[in-house]
Amino acid sequence: MGPLELLNHLLNFLAPALWLAVLVTLAARFFMKKRPVALSLYAQTAINFVVSGAALALGLWFFGHDGKMATYAGMMLLCATSQWLMLRGWKA
Repeated sequence: MGPLELLNHLLNFLAPALWLAVLVTLAARFFMKKRPVALSLYAQTAINFVVSGAALALGLWFFGHDGKMATYAGMMLLCATSQWLMLRGWKA
């Protein structure tokens, strides 16, 4: 496998994480207007993308291949949890 094919596989692997990160961040802005926002839109999207990508990598490691619905459910749960923590304002 060449470097371009490897890059193509990596981008296709992370595409669901990117779309989920963008959609969750925008939905939180739309539905939770009264909540204080701790970070900018780009920072929230980046954090959600990293969390979702880590969930995908964990699912790949645990199941041995990607595309399992349990992995996507875990990705959604972790992304929503990170967005909720960001909207709380990081209060301890």
